[in-house]
Amino acid sequence: MDTWIWIVIAVAVIVILAIAVMSAMSRRRRHHLQGRFGPEYDRTLDGSSSRRSAERDLRDRESRRDELQLQPLSEASRARYEQQWSDLQGGFVDRPQVAVADADRLITDLMRERGYPVDDFDTRSELVSVDHPQVVENYRTAHSIAAKNVEGKTSTEDLRQAVVSYRALFEEMLVEDVAAPHSDTSTPRRPVVDANVGRGDSDRQLG
Repeated sequence: MDTWIWIVIAVAVIVILAIAVMSAMSRRRRHHLQGRFGPEYDRTLDGSSSRRSAERDLRDRESRRDELQLQPLSEASRARYEQQWSDLQGGFVDRPQVAVADADRLITDLMRERGYPVDDFDTRSELVSVDHPQVVENYRTAHSIAAKNVEGKTSTEDLRQAVVSYRALFEEMLVEDVAAPHSDTSTPRRPVVDANVGRGDSDRQLG
């Protein structure tokens, strides 16, 4: 065959190989993001114009998260947060609005001490989603209710749901192993906050 035919064949092979490699890399990146973000991957995809845009957003979150210098809690801090949570949960029946405000403040304080930026809610929820994809939506729900609580537009059931939702993230962050930020998020962490804390009227309210 003429030389030009061989050249065309070689170019075609190179193009096919390049496409195959790019496709494999794309699948690998997608598998990584799906594994790390879990339900947050699907939520981001649903709210994005395309899969490429959604995955770019998630990769950007990873990069920003990896730049953070997160610090583990001292045992004294851990015990203090557990006690504060027990107090606010125990006071829910008598002062549910105050309990929700305290829960919002407490988890913000916890994030700040760990090293998360806390000035902007959207930013901190995106960064939290990298390490806590299973419960970050609970956090968004709770924060939304807390904002309505300030305006006096919540029911007791709304407030109960807010505290329960805050608790999901609070428990994870208390026991988070910051030395292994890329650990398998499919393995649930053991909560430090006792599920029986505040049992009685207040806990029956919280569920």
